[in-house]
Amino acid sequence: MKKILAILALAVFSLTASAQSANFDLAKSLDIQNSILKQLSANYVDTLQFDKLVTTGINAMLSSLDPYTVYYPEEDEDDVQMMTTGIYGGVGSLIKKRPGEAVLITEPYPDSPAVKAGLQPGDSIIAIDGKSVYGETSQQSSNRMKGQPGSKVEFKVVKGRTKEVTDITVKRERIHISNIDNYCLLRDDIGYISITGFTSGMSSEFRHAFQELKNQGAKRLVIDLRGNGGGLMDEAIKLVSLFVPKGTLVVSSKGRMRGMNVSYRTQTDPIDTEIPVMVMINSGSASASEIVAGAFQDLDRGTIAGTRSFGKGLIQSVRPTSFNGALKVTTGKYYTPSGRCVQAIDYSHRNEDGSVGSIPDSLTHEFKTASGRIVKDGGGITPDIVVENTRYSRPTYSLVYNDIIGDYAIDYYNRHATIAPASEFSLTDEEYEEFINFCENKTFDWRSGSDAEIEKLVEAAKYEGTYDNCRAEIEALKAKLDISKEDALRLVKDEVKPLIESDIAVKYYFQKASSVVNLRYDKQLYQSIDRWLENI
Repeated sequence: MKKILAILALAVFSLTASAQSANFDLAKSLDIQNSILKQLSANYVDTLQFDKLVTTGINAMLSSLDPYTVYYPEEDEDDVQMMTTGIYGGVGSLIKKRPGEAVLITEPYPDSPAVKAGLQPGDSIIAIDGKSVYGETSQQSSNRMKGQPGSKVEFKVVKGRTKEVTDITVKRERIHISNIDNYCLLRDDIGYISITGFTSGMSSEFRHAFQELKNQGAKRLVIDLRGNGGGLMDEAIKLVSLFVPKGTLVVSSKGRMRGMNVSYRTQTDPIDTEIPVMVMINSGSASASEIVAGAFQDLDRGTIAGTRSFGKGLIQSVRPTSFNGALKVTTGKYYTPSGRCVQAIDYSHRNEDGSVGSIPDSLTHEFKTASGRIVKDGGGITPDIVVENTRYSRPTYSLVYNDIIGDYAIDYYNRHATIAPASEFSLTDEEYEEFINFCENKTFDWRSGSDAEIEKLVEAAKYEGTYDNCRAEIEALKAKLDISKEDALRLVKDEVKPLIESDIAVKYYFQKASSVVNLRYDKQLYQSIDRWLENI
């Protein structure tokens, strides 16, 4: 008995000593930081902006922990609200601003204050509340466009179609960005719902869309989570609850705080526990998207298709800080119903597209679904049906990266009053040649992948001293691969044309039109559906 008491006493002493050591280290670190700031204030040669200096230090400190723990100072309060609710106060439009240029309206939201005030894609804002925007960054102009709902903002605008300069007053409103990108019936009575995020209210939007599709005769359902970076865990749980019995385990969390060790079960009765479901994911599907996909897979309630998801199994909570700031801090990890944590083993090293790299079997563990199928952890959700997405060429990536397609879409909108409905709109061959001419003076990398590799080969050969020995062969190969910008754009027409059509359609019919156009060309989706239907 004495031996047991001695062991318990030693354990209590060790825990107390550890806590005291941690508290001492914290106090010591804060004292050192305070001392350094005082020395800088007294001795640094130039005037310092301590708010910016401290924020830089905070950001550097947090970035050493993980990519998701972030500090938001008071002036970024709108970003916190937008992140959690999808709501902010403003005019309701996507904008683009290059250094030294005006603010370009690229995509007003449906029924937004911008639309009500007459702002259109291609309109340029040159002043906000009487102050020029030319010396501002895009973020600075965006911040001035936002504000309390009900307040007004004055824009001096150059209209894109007429070049008329006019003053436009916009009354700000609460802007809510829908989480449902599109929903419709596909072939074979298959309902389709595309979800872009998991902000507050998403599950209600989804419920409405699902009910509408059922009323239209949907007998199967595709939930598209590709490119969905996640959001609120509660909304993911509510979505799953529509398809499984009340009381079903969807996800569990574990963390240092006792309140983080929780199992989350569905709290409401489902709408449909029988309808066949396929969930589409890719390397852009993260967090709440992976909770949904993992639950459908582990519960054997649906088929997962596409490519492996991002692998973010960390949970963030928003905590208040002094002076009205906020800290989004990682407080736990979540686990799917089978017990898997989808967090990538190494979140700091990924493939170029952001996807999880190759994971050795020795580092993974096996788990079982409700029916006994083997699934593994180690990074993301691996689909039941693996179908690779379309791979784009270097010129196409460069056109998108430099927003040349977006520039052309604005130019097209300014020259055409109307187009066919999004489901019918298609760029003619003559118009694609027009796009090629539009790109004549644009700067982008139109080299093919092979041409770029040849240049790397030349650099390596010169470095190694072997270039002169094979100069003739290399130059001959380069000559065969070397093509003009115009010919390069014609070669990638099948890749680029759908992207142009999508961007143009959005200018006339808002964001949903992009999904309508993209569905016509979505080979990954239709190949997944074909394979899914073979097995149900």
